[in-house]
Amino acid sequence: MMVGYFMRRMTVSMSWQNKALRQRSSFTTMTHNSILKDSSHGCQILMSPTLVSLDSPDIWASNNHHTHYQFSSNRNFSNEQTAAVINGQLMADEIRSKIACEVRRMEDSIGNVPGLAVIMVGDRRDSQTYVRNKILACEEVGMVSTVTALPNDCTEHELLSAVASFNVDPSVHGVLVQLPLPQHLDVRKISDVLSLEKDVDGFHPINIGNIAMRGREPLFISCTPKGCIELLIRSGIEIMGKKAVVIGRSNIVGLPASLLLQRHHATVSIVHAFTENPEHITREADILITAVGMPKLVRGNWLKPGAVVIDVGTSPIEDASCELGYRLMGDVCYEEAVRVASAVTPVPGGIGPMTIAMLLCNTLDAAKRAHNFI
Repeated sequence: MMVGYFMRRMTVSMSWQNKALRQRSSFTTMTHNSILKDSSHGCQILMSPTLVSLDSPDIWASNNHHTHYQFSSNRNFSNEQTAAVINGQLMADEIRSKIACEVRRMEDSIGNVPGLAVIMVGDRRDSQTYVRNKILACEEVGMVSTVTALPNDCTEHELLSAVASFNVDPSVHGVLVQLPLPQHLDVRKISDVLSLEKDVDGFHPINIGNIAMRGREPLFISCTPKGCIELLIRSGIEIMGKKAVVIGRSNIVGLPASLLLQRHHATVSIVHAFTENPEHITREADILITAVGMPKLVRGNWLKPGAVVIDVGTSPIEDASCELGYRLMGDVCYEEAVRVASAVTPVPGGIGPMTIAMLLCNTLDAAKRAHNFI
């Protein structure tokens, strides 16, 4: 199996293997039950609508008021947890079970399954964890995956050659390069080489550009921002007409997240490293998405009472008591946020599982497009 291939190239602790087997057993049971209940026809996997379907003209009128749900400001500020915890893992499991059904239907119909290729440079522990999770997720839903591991000092030519080889491999429908990369490698050149039709990470300039422009639909939406929107919709949180603040403006999360929120008709502000008094801006947000990788940057007094907080930040913090020797911490001071927000995502267990689910969804879409499979 492809996990075996991956393990030959990288060292994986026995503790992780045991944990993965437990997770795989649970997910396989759920997927099997879902396949039995599903019909032979395709099922709707995501709740998020197409971006083009959201487009409508801006019509200004004096009575242009929305009657959507308003976040309550009458919050309980006791020391007890009051915010709803948004369970991204539960949502991701539901999405992945539907993806598994579609992969099974595709294999039964045309004898092909989606294929994902992952290229990883170096030996960052957090990157190794993310890649392991992606490979395991592919296996669980019946996709084929392969990993190319390059040394930290690999040349740009070696990296670009690996990308180019997967571009022309018909068994590979999605290609991603695990970020971040060592400083001597130029991420922009990867986007120039990577096939648009296989850009399942959604980082190609054309895909990003088509998110920004009304009337256009990208082939792929960046996985983490796409997961944020899907998570909000599945949680019943209104986006249209709301004030949204995105902390961070990276090409991976911050920029596409702000563009997606605009396409969903939110009023969006972006906070970055040069923003003066950022807490004043974030306190106006009905929806706050933060993705900068700075532990506990966002404190309770940065939040509007009743806000919805999506914490994308994942910083590895040394912790000998954890199986992998570190734990992940978000951008938000969770203990304070739960006493102010109406809903908040945990780290881990929030947006991380949704990101992987969106990657699988993009890979499935790429394979369907390549084989003209409906």
